[in-house]
Amino acid sequence: MFFSRISRRTALIAVAVPIAVVAGLAWAAAQEQPITIVPPSALLPSAEPPLAAQPPAAATPPAGAPPATVQAPASPPVTAGPFSAVGHDAVVPDFWDPKRRVERPPAGVVQAIRFLTTDNFPPFNFLDSNGHLTGFNVDLARAICTELAVPCTIQARQWDDLTNHLADKTADAVIAGIAINAANRQTLDFSDVYLRLPARFVVRRSEAKLDISPEGLRGHTLAVVTGTAHEAYLASMFPEIGRKLYPTAEAARDAVKSGAADAHFGDGLQLSFWLASKGADNCCVFAGGPYLETRFFGQGYAIAFAKGSTDLKHAVNAALQSIYEKGIYAELYLRYFPVGFF
Repeated sequence: MFFSRISRRTALIAVAVPIAVVAGLAWAAAQEQPITIVPPSALLPSAEPPLAAQPPAAATPPAGAPPATVQAPASPPVTAGPFSAVGHDAVVPDFWDPKRRVERPPAGVVQAIRFLTTDNFPPFNFLDSNGHLTGFNVDLARAICTELAVPCTIQARQWDDLTNHLADKTADAVIAGIAINAANRQTLDFSDVYLRLPARFVVRRSEAKLDISPEGLRGHTLAVVTGTAHEAYLASMFPEIGRKLYPTAEAARDAVKSGAADAHFGDGLQLSFWLASKGADNCCVFAGGPYLETRFFGQGYAIAFAKGSTDLKHAVNAALQSIYEKGIYAELYLRYFPVGFF
């Protein structure tokens, strides 16, 4: 995996931070529920926060909004280019090997793409205050269509129906966080991974230079949510470090804020929104780097297609890499995740 470090445009942050943080906090709050994207098939507990098999309820759309199908409206154009500094740099993840070139299918092979998602999983896909479908996944799908210069639709469906529409060929692609696992690979193809959700440590600001290593954490107490992949990871990789188990992520975060624990280990995305919230009160910061071990924290997010969609998969993979190289991915990442979690 690769990383790039860029700074952010002031105007982008002024507009994006309130929207993204509000959506992100709603997402983080919903993730307190012990729900998973698929019935667990491994012995390890599901990650905290688990991906939603029945995504958290979103705000009720305005009266008159279509209940089953939501056509994504045009959004402001996504542009690449340099960003002016706003006090600190943000690390944008890079999941594409610059030495690997994905060949696009010949022009005309992919003539249009019918994307499906859900409308209740902020900040990835949700209804805004006007009832419009928006989010990181929605804008990424739109950017893919622009890059490929093909017409696209982006519609919302119920979670349980998403893959059925791929099977009956009433949709071409699903961008909604479908689990990349052996069971799903039997009936689905997946694009390259475009986002992963790392685990991170957070500490109080006064401990910002804490050495996050088995040696550096000796004598310290780690707060972690019981029954999660994060607890399992600490038990496996930091077995000699004292752990305090808490029933919820909120309780574990409060333990660090109050000084009852020295650090909290949990989901990086959830923690990024908490760090920007009033509840955190500027108490804490990330320490150390991202933890991405797939057997604990999953394979990440990719776009799902019906099995055998080779040309479409190659076209989308080529578009994803190009979107990253042009800086469009970075701008989308910073728009929806203003406090980077890598």
